[in-house]
Amino acid sequence: MVNKKKIPNATMKRLPLYYRYFKQEEHNGNDRVSSRQISEALDIDSATIRRDFSYFGELGRKGYGYNVSSLLKFFLEHIQGNDVKNVILAGAGNLGSALLNYKFANIHDKMNVVGAFDNNKALIGKKINGIEIYSVDDLERIIEIENVEVAIMTVPMEAGQETADRLIEAGIKGILNFTPIRLNTTPDVTVHSIDLGVELQALFFQMKIK
Repeated sequence: MVNKKKIPNATMKRLPLYYRYFKQEEHNGNDRVSSRQISEALDIDSATIRRDFSYFGELGRKGYGYNVSSLLKFFLEHIQGNDVKNVILAGAGNLGSALLNYKFANIHDKMNVVGAFDNNKALIGKKINGIEIYSVDDLERIIEIENVEVAIMTVPMEAGQETADRLIEAGIKGILNFTPIRLNTTPDVTVHSIDLGVELQALFFQMKIK
């Protein structure tokens, strides 16, 4: 079993990139790849790739590279997991609707979005990309019925903490947070925050110093 506590956050963030790369190589019919090929495809230096993989043991062989099917199996069993996780989306406004219109299978093939929630009566009962929008009053009920562990949160900033509290109380263990606030959660809940404003500022800064 992989001890994820010893793995740096930067490495963990690169793992989905590696998985997607090996998935594409399998689709292309390739049996093996080198760290140099991975480096060129993902724009990550070879030393970083070898160091990332070293946290999980001997995944490749010198002079041979990495076996595509073996690495895919490893990612599925030890990192991604074999089970499909049911996910909900809290907040079906502009950003939430845009996410619903996107093909979630392109983001993660082990994710099943079972519903979205909003307090806007004009949205409740509608479907976006086949996903029904429920009233926020049904939040806890759907989470329990569908055995949901993960929530994507795109509610307005002022509703962020209250929504997170309800999600956690209902049994959610992972939150992808698109609100620009730091959420207070219990230790057993994992939160990954994406602040689009901060990301844009980082992009502008990187463009300026190039």
